[in-house]
Amino acid sequence: MSTQPSQDSMKAGQPPDLVCLSHLRWNFVFQRPQHLLSRFARERRVFFVEEAVFGQGRARLHVEVSPEGVWIAVPHLPEGMDGAQATATQRMLLDDLLANHAVRRYACWYYTPMALPFSRHLAPCGVAYDCMDELSAFQGAPPDLLRNEAELLTLADVVFTGGQSLFEAKRDRHPNVHAVPSSVDVAHFATARRAQDEPEDQAAIPHPRLGFFGVVDERMDLALLEALATARPDWHLVILGPVVKIDAAHLPHRPNLHFLGSKPYTQLPTYLAGWDVALMPFAHNASTRFISPTKTPEYLAAGRPVVSTSIRDVVRPYGEQGLVRIADTPMAFVRACEAALVEDRAGWLSRVDAYLATMSWDATWTRMKALLDAATRRRESAPQSGGPASSENITTC
Repeated sequence: MSTQPSQDSMKAGQPPDLVCLSHLRWNFVFQRPQHLLSRFARERRVFFVEEAVFGQGRARLHVEVSPEGVWIAVPHLPEGMDGAQATATQRMLLDDLLANHAVRRYACWYYTPMALPFSRHLAPCGVAYDCMDELSAFQGAPPDLLRNEAELLTLADVVFTGGQSLFEAKRDRHPNVHAVPSSVDVAHFATARRAQDEPEDQAAIPHPRLGFFGVVDERMDLALLEALATARPDWHLVILGPVVKIDAAHLPHRPNLHFLGSKPYTQLPTYLAGWDVALMPFAHNASTRFISPTKTPEYLAAGRPVVSTSIRDVVRPYGEQGLVRIADTPMAFVRACEAALVEDRAGWLSRVDAYLATMSWDATWTRMKALLDAATRRRESAPQSGGPASSENITTC
């Protein structure tokens, strides 16, 4: 699929196109990449290159435009390709994407270091690494992820981290690292504070309802979830989100546990409106050591009291400021939920709103854009630009 060559990015003063290389699917869960890149797409072309999909047929690149105006590119590779073949083919498909869309001046925005093997030959005008999570700690992480990340950190002009604890882990590894916790669309989630029609699959579930939305994977403490459901059979726990990397057969089964599957981002406030408490029952393991859950401010914007395990970036600042209750053992978690169900929310909500008034995705994006633009100017003004370039480059600044 092709488009007419755009001259906008070639005009003086126009921002470069943005080529994002991601391990996440655009249509999986609407989160940090979607919030940020949708905003970039309002002022420049954005190409979102996903991980390859293996299947039948020849190698090809499926390209379409999302409702947010982002060009989504999905490499399709034949089954049976070895690593070297897959890398060479993805490099070819990426080069074709840039050539077919006349992408001449662009910045690269990485979410995964695993994209380096097929993109290190490029010559971008700037390189950003938005380190959302410590991917090396996740179940099934590729063995060469850390090596690729070390290389990416030498090539990047600016590095962002998804939270304070991850910033503290990365700040000595790059001279231009910035802690940029995920933000919140307050107006979107605040609609949960008013009465509205119940979603059909939640309407018959009795109260009290305690809910969670997000990816259900190794980061969730399933034993804690089951203990909570067992301790209070009169409470009903509503779980929204896809189950990935764990066997769905291993999910706890209780009459008061309701796994309702994935829901669109646009519908989340409708479900939240019917919850009495919002939950973050995260496990304590390597995959949660550096997480900074985006759902924390989203739950709060919806006006739901929140109970979480002691995830560091939740304890600081939300727990310390009394905005979120923190508990780790099953009985402590039950007691925290009991307190959340009966609390007078007026004073708490005023403190929540004062805190959320300091946050917005627009402000977060503006800050990150300014840092990227500054890094791009430095690279373009340097006599000999460093970064991911080589004599084999086919696209240049």
